[in-house]
Amino acid sequence: MVKKQNGTVLCQICGKQKSASVSVRGELVRPSLVNTIVKSHPDWSPDGYICFTDLNRFRGQYVKEILEEEKGELTSIDREVIKSLTEHDLLSRDTTREYEEQLTFGEKTADKVAEFAGSWSFIAFATGIIIIWLMVNLFIVFLRWDPYPFILLNLVLSCIAALQAPIIIMSQNRQAERDRIRAQEDYKVNLKAELEIRHLSDKIDHILTKQWDRMMDIQQIQMELMEEIAQKTPKEKKEVPQKNGNQIS
Repeated sequence: MVKKQNGTVLCQICGKQKSASVSVRGELVRPSLVNTIVKSHPDWSPDGYICFTDLNRFRGQYVKEILEEEKGELTSIDREVIKSLTEHDLLSRDTTREYEEQLTFGEKTADKVAEFAGSWSFIAFATGIIIIWLMVNLFIVFLRWDPYPFILLNLVLSCIAALQAPIIIMSQNRQAERDRIRAQEDYKVNLKAELEIRHLSDKIDHILTKQWDRMMDIQQIQMELMEEIAQKTPKEKKEVPQKNGNQIS
């Protein structure tokens, strides 16, 4: 297709007039992507143009074929990455903030309790309570409510341990869920970065190849011009004395 005078070109895929700034010439599309385009559009021409919308759609299709060859069946995460590549959307997001916003009051309370129970503050607080309990029941006779061997103290500590254990386990389960979500996000970002790097590498190789071919064509033209000049120069040198001799005579 030929570029229009008003700065628009005709996309040979969708058949719509597009601005030249949002289109690319067919010869600049790398061969691996051209093979995917030709499957559905056999009349593809490197002299024509393709808009970025259709180009991104074929990029997504090409990436899908690559992942299917390497992994077999695609997962929902792989499809999300392909969609992000096609639509040029940002894939990274703050999963910690999103996860915390959906927690219930009980889950937030359990996390706070587990955080306090696993700190030195709790150890110091519990140790102080136990020491006071023992001192009062050993030395202050009229205030004794749990004499030796401190059966009530053992019962209280057992109840606290029985309640504390499931709370800590619940908090650990939520932490494991956070880590799983974060690992999925890291995988999606890494997969998209790997595919983008592969795309850029192929594109750079294709551009360098096209530039090399053009440089070779230009060099060939220069060599042909130099040969023509070299062939004409001896003839011109021979003709100059003859003309001068005729003028003298």
